[in-house]
Amino acid sequence: METVRILCFGDLLGAPGCALFQKYAQQLKRAYNAQAIIVNGENAATNGRGISPKQVEMLRHAGAAMITGGNHIFQQKDILLFFDQQGPNPYLLRPANFPSICPGRGIGIVSLDDGTKIGVINVQGRVFMQQHLDCPFRAVETALSFLRTQTPIIIIDFHAEASSEKAGMGFFCDGKVSAVVGTHTHVQTADERIFPRRTAFISDLGMTGARDSMIGMKVGTVLPHLLSQMPGRFEVENKGPFVVSGVCLEVEKETGRACSIERVSVLDEDFSF
Repeated sequence: METVRILCFGDLLGAPGCALFQKYAQQLKRAYNAQAIIVNGENAATNGRGISPKQVEMLRHAGAAMITGGNHIFQQKDILLFFDQQGPNPYLLRPANFPSICPGRGIGIVSLDDGTKIGVINVQGRVFMQQHLDCPFRAVETALSFLRTQTPIIIIDFHAEASSEKAGMGFFCDGKVSAVVGTHTHVQTADERIFPRRTAFISDLGMTGARDSMIGMKVGTVLPHLLSQMPGRFEVENKGPFVVSGVCLEVEKETGRACSIERVSVLDEDFSF
């Protein structure tokens, strides 16, 4: 049966994450013979919080077919109007279970040159997260009622803290979607697998940013806060080595069932920007 291959990259962290995506996106797309790239960009801003319209267009130019978000998605003010300027089929998403009055949408469709459509749902967890959001499971059910009329190939970016909640989403969606991939914790997990009804799953894609950091931030700006509980400003780590993290999915075009999920991990010890 004919298949499609999709690369999913975890949170891009600041300017290093964006620069690494520019360097590696097309290279990895060729290496994995992928037809589309989905990337989480909610930490793409220079300060690691949110994303700007300029960064959205840069990621699109570098090869991102769909950019997903999370709890920091609205932290750059100039992104608010951009959400509503995208038209009926957005390529920058915010979690679908945010209040309906928020700008933007939580679902989108990637259309490939051969007519294949890939549905994408962005949703955020509630366990150990600060926002008070609608139920992510019910939000997915609502999104699926539309997307399954458009395509059998559906990818969920579940932006959540707790691995248990992420696993719950995986089992809840088994047989309903092609893959559930976790983001937010910035550490690539080793639990990639395919559930019994052929839904691919991984708890967290990992991040694209500085390896020797505290999830992409300078140790010297985060550790004092943990020791003293005093407020402070976290700064993005700009020194290498750097990592690029994600997965490559292979999915049947006709059924949307996952054939394989493979971790993608690149260590770049020489990169500078």
